[in-house]
Amino acid sequence: MRKIVFAAAIAGAALSLSACSEATEENAEATAEGAMADMETNADAAGDAVEGMAEEAGAEMDEAAAEVDAAVDNAEAEMEAEVAE
Repeated sequence: MRKIVFAAAIAGAALSLSACSEATEENAEATAEGAMADMETNADAAGDAVEGMAEEAGAEMDEAAAEVDAAVDNAEAEMEAEVAE
C-alpha cells in the first residue's frame, strides 16, 4: 500500500511540475510576442524618422544647388560685364 501511495505522490508531483512548466512556457511565449510587437513598432518609428531626415536633407541639397547655380550665373554675368568694358 505504501508503494501505491508513494507512486501516486510521485505522479501528482510530476503532473504539477508539468502544469507549472506549461504555464511558464505560455508566459515566456506571451513575453516574446510582446517584445516582438514592441520591436516592430520601434522599427517603424525609426524608419519614419530616417525617411523624414532623408527628405529634409534632400530639400537642403536642392536649396544649396539652387544657390550654387545662382552664384555661377552671377559670376558669369560679372565676367561678361568686365569683358564688355
